[in-house]
Amino acid sequence: MAKPHGGLRAGVQAVVDRVDWLSTKVIIAAFAAMVAVVSAQVLFRYVLNFSLDWADELARLTFVWATFLGVPHGVKLGAHVGIDMVAKVLPGTVYGWIFRACCAVSAALMAIVAWESVAVARETWDQLMPVLDFSTGWFYVAIAVCGAHSLVHFLLAAWDHEPMLPAERIDA
Repeated sequence: MAKPHGGLRAGVQAVVDRVDWLSTKVIIAAFAAMVAVVSAQVLFRYVLNFSLDWADELARLTFVWATFLGVPHGVKLGAHVGIDMVAKVLPGTVYGWIFRACCAVSAALMAIVAWESVAVARETWDQLMPVLDFSTGWFYVAIAVCGAHSLVHFLLAAWDHEPMLPAERIDA
């Protein structure tokens, strides 16, 4: 559980809460668009015997965005797969330091992921999808957003959260 927030931490949390709210709305919209596009494609292909050329590309793009925008929410909840066999037997203080160290290393990894995906997006920006007039770089922008958003959640977890095993966060 998080400790009471004050000062800078409260301000950061308020911004992160707004970003979480916005990303949740974008995830919902992306999934709704994906379901609508795939349903329309099935209707057109199998009922009307006409294929929507752009449907596969748009469905793939919305799926990628929904998936990568969802990753930080899993980080916030501790919902991602973890091996807790050793953590369960460690004293609380030791586990706390290991938890914070793992969060710091994970945040660093997310910084690298975000940085590199921006570089790849820039390199691929002039490549267009075969049917849609969208850059293939948009796939990598989703990864950059995921990395930056996850980085913030890892830093917040290391900042003042009491370490908790992932299953305890989900089941609570």
